[in-house]
Amino acid sequence: MLKDNIRTLRKEKGLSQEELAVKLNVVRQTVSKWEQGLSVPDAEMLIKIAEVFDTPVNVLLGENISEGKEDDLKKISEKLEVVNLQLAQRRESERRIWHYLFIGSSVIVIAIFVAIAAMGNTYMEWNYSDPELAVMGVGIHAFIWVFVRIAPFILIGLITGIILTRKK
Repeated sequence: MLKDNIRTLRKEKGLSQEELAVKLNVVRQTVSKWEQGLSVPDAEMLIKIAEVFDTPVNVLLGENISEGKEDDLKKISEKLEVVNLQLAQRRESERRIWHYLFIGSSVIVIAIFVAIAAMGNTYMEWNYSDPELAVMGVGIHAFIWVFVRIAPFILIGLITGIILTRKK
C-alpha cells in the first residue's frame, strides 16, 4: 500500500520524515500523514516522491513495473481514485461520529439542567448537623453553582459543533 511503500522507501534511503519533507517542499506533518494513511499525495507529488526515491510511481502504489506509460497513468489514476474515495469515506464517518457526540453531549447537558431545575433547592432543607449530609449538601451546592455558570458556554460550544459537523 502507498503509505507502507513511502515509509519503506524513505527508510531504505536513510531519510527522516523531516529530510524527505524538505526535499519535497512540504512540512514534516504532511509526510507523517502520508505514512499513517490519513491523506494521500496528489499526482504531481507522487511523481516528485518517485524522483526522490529514484523509483517508478507504480512501485510507490504497490504495482510491478510494466510497459506502456499510458497504462501506468491510467492505473495510477485508478488507484488514486480508490485511495481518495476511501479517505473521503473515513472523513465522512469521522464527521458523523463527531456530529452525534455533539448531539449526545448537548442532550446530557440539557438533561442535567432540567434535573437541577426539577430538584430545586431541597438539599438546603437538610439537617446539616449530620456530617455526611453536610458534606453531600455542600458538594451538591458546589456542583450546581459551577454547572449553572459553565453549562451555557458548553452548550453554545456543543451547538456550534453540531452546526459545523452537519452534512452539507
